[in-house]
Amino acid sequence: MRRRIGTLRTTATAALLALGAALVAPAAQAAPAPARTGAARAPARALADDYCGGQCGDILPPGENGNATLVEILGNRAFGTHPEHSTDQLGPYADLAGGYRSLTDDKLRDFFNDASFGVRKENVAKVDKPRDDVTITRDKQTGVPHIQGTTRYGTEYGAGYAAGQDRLWLMDLFRHVGRGELTPFAGGAPANQGLEQQFWRIAPYAEKDLQAQVDKIAASGPRGEQAMKDAQAYVDGINAYRQQSKDGRYFPGEYVLTGHIDAITNKGEIAPFTLTDLIALASVVGGLFGNGGGGEVQSALSLLAAQKRYGIAEGTKVWESFRERNDPEAVRTLHDGQSFPYAGKPEHPKGAALPDAGSVTEEPLVYDRTGAAAADKPAKTPVDAPKKLRPAQGMFDKGVLPGDLFGKRHGMSNALLVSGKHTAGGHPVAVFGPQTGYFAPQLLMLQEIQGPGISARGASFAGVSMYVELGRGADYAWSATSAAQDITDTYAVDLCEPGGGTPTERSEHYLFRGTCLPMEKLEHTNSWKPTVADSTAAGSYRMRVLRTEYGTVTHRAKVGGKPVAYTALRSTYRHEADSIIGFQMLNDPGYVRDAASFQSAADHIGYAFNWFYADARQTAYFNSGLNPVRNPDVDPSLPVKAERAYEWKGFDPAGNTADYTPAREHPNDIDQDYYISWNNRQSDDYASAGFAAGSVHRADLLDDRVRALVADGGVTRASLTRAMEDAAVTDLRGEDVLPELIKVLRSAPVTDPKLSSVIQELESWRADGAERHETTPGSHTYAHADAVRTMDAWWPLLVRAAFEPGLGGDLYQALQANAALDESRSAGHGPTGSHAGSAFLTGWWSYVDKDLRSVLGQQVKGPLAKRYCGDGDLAACRTTLLDTLRQAASQPADKVYPGDDTCKAGDQWCADAIVQRPVGGLTHHSISWQNRPTYQQVVEFPTHR
Repeated sequence: MRRRIGTLRTTATAALLALGAALVAPAAQAAPAPARTGAARAPARALADDYCGGQCGDILPPGENGNATLVEILGNRAFGTHPEHSTDQLGPYADLAGGYRSLTDDKLRDFFNDASFGVRKENVAKVDKPRDDVTITRDKQTGVPHIQGTTRYGTEYGAGYAAGQDRLWLMDLFRHVGRGELTPFAGGAPANQGLEQQFWRIAPYAEKDLQAQVDKIAASGPRGEQAMKDAQAYVDGINAYRQQSKDGRYFPGEYVLTGHIDAITNKGEIAPFTLTDLIALASVVGGLFGNGGGGEVQSALSLLAAQKRYGIAEGTKVWESFRERNDPEAVRTLHDGQSFPYAGKPEHPKGAALPDAGSVTEEPLVYDRTGAAAADKPAKTPVDAPKKLRPAQGMFDKGVLPGDLFGKRHGMSNALLVSGKHTAGGHPVAVFGPQTGYFAPQLLMLQEIQGPGISARGASFAGVSMYVELGRGADYAWSATSAAQDITDTYAVDLCEPGGGTPTERSEHYLFRGTCLPMEKLEHTNSWKPTVADSTAAGSYRMRVLRTEYGTVTHRAKVGGKPVAYTALRSTYRHEADSIIGFQMLNDPGYVRDAASFQSAADHIGYAFNWFYADARQTAYFNSGLNPVRNPDVDPSLPVKAERAYEWKGFDPAGNTADYTPAREHPNDIDQDYYISWNNRQSDDYASAGFAAGSVHRADLLDDRVRALVADGGVTRASLTRAMEDAAVTDLRGEDVLPELIKVLRSAPVTDPKLSSVIQELESWRADGAERHETTPGSHTYAHADAVRTMDAWWPLLVRAAFEPGLGGDLYQALQANAALDESRSAGHGPTGSHAGSAFLTGWWSYVDKDLRSVLGQQVKGPLAKRYCGDGDLAACRTTLLDTLRQAASQPADKVYPGDDTCKAGDQWCADAIVQRPVGGLTHHSISWQNRPTYQQVVEFPTHR
């Protein structure tokens, strides 16, 4: 689908020219801004400043250009054409799945961009000069902006200008998400309603709150003051491009299709960006990828269900065994026995506030619904669009973003690093990047920034790209994975009435340190009307969140018969952009010069991330996050009483500050033989904030392969990339759980010929690597297709049959709220929603693995408290597995893969396929499934400053 037929392109071009003329004819033609064009000039940066020697590569699909004019959007919808550099990185990214087995260092450029600093003269495509003190050079291959400033202000102005050129619509979209105002901006589709409601729950702010965060950073010291100066210059650059593109009529066409600008008269506005918009944008990024913990109310409910099933003592043991907070068999990033105790279970817990049975209700959020907001299935009332706009009519009817974007755990990204002691070149090798889903345009953008005190190339989240957030400096590279350690707690706040009356569960006053205080109301009233892009009928509603000194109210309940409000307190709330200091340091070549200084920079980042570093001599790891110091008797997995004794140490509600664990208590290391991370446990005793971090985790797919490479020695960039990609196309269940399933099935002769044949198919698939890949690139047919289909159908059947009889229906369902049974490739659990690539993060594979090994009589460290399959009897367990396998094998493909908006029922390849989720007007073809970072670097520095 990437190929273009010459006659089609010619016809499409002619049609688009005619369309463009028709759309602008009634108005006087505006002259394009001078910065919009430019001849090829000198490179953006002297290549001698680069110490990577051509051995740094990166990739970010679908393409750098994330802005499309109205004519380009209509051309894409009508003819499948794409603007330059909007889709050219999708092909190389997709091709790695079929080409990795024969990969060599020389072939890496077939799948990754050259990430060297600067642009050679012969490779310059265009140079813009939005100010005298900055140039933006675009290369021919990918159109990546290489920003070169002679002043600090000019450098950051250029970064903002380039962000406007590449992501103006996306930045505008996400600032409205961050403010809880998506529906008035993009339309009232149910998914848009769901998204803004979810986000408003976790990060509600008044404008004064956003401004207070700006002021706090600016007053925090010289680096904070400089950061806000940089941010203001960045905003100025965005606004310059915003106005020029509006006046020149080359602004993103989504503004027309969503009713903000008239295509004929050019009337309308793209609202100016402000510093508080950057805080809102930062809160979205942090909310998606940098949070950890929370969910204590649901944990309490599953604990109560276990205690009801087994009694308090035994039920608590059963619950703890499923909790797996410090499982001894779990894969860890620090694998040499390093211990960093944090958030574990106290020997004698105190202060827990478990709800009375049946008393928990979720706090209402939405009020005063009108029109489409009040309907279970909102009506569509398409506007009477001009004929030329009809190809784009209804393109956002199902939402511009997934409705559950913030509703599920998003543990993303992976990293593989090998010490120079084990590489062919004697220098560290790294393959790493963030797994941020697949959007079009992508949330991230590539850029190079060179100016006073700044020297970096890499990826940044659009709208906060004043610094490179993941990338490389002159002689070092860094990346991150989501860490998700517990930085969010739930408090049970006693309710009260100001006149001394009897409180109820709906009371809106609460006790704080003995004083009855009113809950603060944070409200938004949103309304919308149909547009060309979103034909959802007009509607409105009011969102309200109640805020206390202990955070925002999430649930109501009774504890010991007394009414309480459960609140969520996140350590990074009111600190959404404080991490800017750490990113500033990472971009500063005068600050980061080795592994230790890198760790110091990462320590200034408050969100929960695992940070990785490589230069020519060292590798390093550091876990960042504002880890609050808790009372050692508090169990952070459960709600706690809102009493001073159980508050965070040093807690000051005025700015939501507390004492935080020092850097030495965060998992950290320099020059371990290798590091891997795929959102797994960091170290011994650093407790997992979520369930199901046990003996089988997707990080095992990396750890097994990299450990083998290190044992053999001579690791290269290509061999490490092969290890990453081999894991990316492997079914975790097939590699690490199927062997135990087969052992149980083969524990006695299988006499049913049909079942015997099915088992042989599964064994053949496992022997061939348990991969989900095409027979040949582009075939859209899986090798071992029947075995893959059987595995997909069998898994939910076998888990339920093995566990529900023993757990009972209530506990079985409650535990699923803590950890889903599975994460299929097409399920809507990833940051993009369905077809998001990321898979196998949270599931019951560890539970199944431990249970089967126990039933088989094998040694299990950290076993489940009881045996479940067949009630612990091997023969009975085998019968359970055979019965469910028989059911699974008989399921036709159209039942296993029921189809959706992208795929026909029964299309196995398509069900797995990755879709670039349109958040703008352009669409792209689907690609084969890969469980891999969205933005990815492959680096090996041969020299150092």
